[in-house]
This record gives sequence, C-alpha cells and structure tokens, in this order.
Amino acid sequence: MAKLILTHEVSNLGTPGDVVEVKDGYARNYLVPRGLATRWTKGGQKQVDQITAARKARAIHTVEEARDLRDRLQAAPVTVAARAGDNGRLFGAVTATDIAEAVKAAGGPELDRRRIEVPTPIRSLGQHRILVRLHQDVQATVDVEVVPAG
Repeated sequence: MAKLILTHEVSNLGTPGDVVEVKDGYARNYLVPRGLATRWTKGGQKQVDQITAARKARAIHTVEEARDLRDRLQAAPVTVAARAGDNGRLFGAVTATDIAEAVKAAGGPELDRRRIEVPTPIRSLGQHRILVRLHQDVQATVDVEVVPAG
C-alpha cells in the first residue's frame, strides 16, 4: 500500500489535501503520473495544510449557499453551441470546461471544471444531463442542451 497526498479531487477517493492509502500500482501508474497526488513524506504535512487553506478559500462555505446555487443551476438548462455535422454528430466533444464557460456566459456562477462530472462524453446535439459537485453534501443535476454553432 502506498501513502499519498491528493493534490486534485479524485472521484470515490477524496479531495485535495486528503492523505490516502491506495494500492501501489494505482499510485505508480495513475495518480502520481497524472499529477493527482504526491507521495506522502514527513514534510508533506505543510503541503497538506497549504492545499486545505487554498481549498477553503475557493470552496462554497455553507450547505445553504450550495443548496441555493444548486436551485439556480437546476432552474434553467445550460446551452452550449458546438460545431456539428449534418447528422447531428459533433466534431469533437463538449467538455467540462465548455460547460463551465457556458454557465458563466449565461450569468451563472463561476464553476470549477473539476467539479463537473460528465458521465459519458457529449458527442451529439440535444439534451444531456451532467452532475456538478457543489459541496460535500450537495450535488446538482444540470440539463445541458447542445445546439449547432453558427
């Protein structure tokens, strides 16, 4: 087992600053090479404290604030314009960054792209559902409508 400090949020594992123990192969082949975690050392506690402080500064502070934001996000679908062919298939895919920019352009809050979960890649026009983790206890299901650009 390898002891790591998470530097980014990893689904079903933890949030930045968490100290976790995972199997050696998962650490060596996935988490460390992608920059999602670093090896734990005695001096790593300072890094954990810095990550935690930065996360608290960016985070939504209360559950009530997160619920209010969830209600605002779920009230109206987000529209994303993307280039598509004649059959409705996209050239590429709609990413979490595209969705975050569309929410901000529509007058919504600024969302961290890493908190947006797209279960399957969006590669066609039409309605799609995504999940946004706003707080540890609050998640929003947002409808994304992909329309042809131009």
